[in-house]
Amino acid sequence: MSAPDASDGAIAATIERALAFHTLSIADLVGVFEDARPDAPARRRRILELLGAHPQRRHAALIGITGTPGSGKSTLIGRVALALSAARDLSIAVVAVDPSSLASGGALLGDRVRVRFPVDRPQLYFRSQSSESELGGLGPDTFQVCRLLHHLFDLVFVETVGIGQSEVDVRWLADRMYLVLQPLGGDEIQMLKAGIMEVPDAIVVNKCDEAKAARRLLASLTTSLPLSRPFGDGPPAVLQTSGTTGEGIEALAEDILGHVARPANGLGDKEAHFFRRWARLEWGRAGERLLEESLGGAANFVASAGGFDEAEERFAAAVRKALAI
Repeated sequence: MSAPDASDGAIAATIERALAFHTLSIADLVGVFEDARPDAPARRRRILELLGAHPQRRHAALIGITGTPGSGKSTLIGRVALALSAARDLSIAVVAVDPSSLASGGALLGDRVRVRFPVDRPQLYFRSQSSESELGGLGPDTFQVCRLLHHLFDLVFVETVGIGQSEVDVRWLADRMYLVLQPLGGDEIQMLKAGIMEVPDAIVVNKCDEAKAARRLLASLTTSLPLSRPFGDGPPAVLQTSGTTGEGIEALAEDILGHVARPANGLGDKEAHFFRRWARLEWGRAGERLLEESLGGAANFVASAGGFDEAEERFAAAVRKALAI
């Protein structure tokens, strides 16, 4: 699967095994979608073409889980994924982004320690990614991997790197976004500040087994949420959970199922934002200006190219032509 000239037969066989939840085959395909080499877009395009024509392909909904470090996101995802899989027989993938070191460039990928799936449940899949020091809460390849996993699973959870107040890129990716808070994380003034409080579809107060502190946080949310989102459709729902005791896990699972429909049109409506992001990461501000000012903008360029991968190839050629390299 890693060879650039892999035949359609080999790719199709890998896809068949991946759709049957063979972990190593899924990992092989994910590796292509994390590959930054020049021939990778063509291989990604062919994989998606074969997957799109496969009668057993799936259409996963994407669930964004974001929150500060230590709020219990990973443990919560593990509990909810197990509950959904057991009760509804759903296949679930988790993409967890961990911070990378500014000194070494490496990442601990510690979320993998907290999310442990039974070995006899292959329909539960976990993938760690490094943020590679990118801002926004996602890694540079998170969207690419979700393009693949969307066709292989019923649900895909995307856990962002532990965030502050500005890392909100997951809102462009997720069909529903949950902000996980922990007790003693701030007062009413903290929650009125612009940024992360303005974008989640629902808020999860985790670690509510710390009852007294959780009650204070709920009181702060009740006071501040109507003021922090004056231009929205009203304050988001607030759920209470405990990854330790299991309290509220079933309610969170039901909220996810009740509000998320599986999209049938792939991730096409999300591609413009992430193509613009890719252009900026790959080619800098000059590339982004070329895209927006000379090539009609990300949405038009991706549509005219015929897809995300085709657009990557064409844009690289356009940049080289503009720079005469």
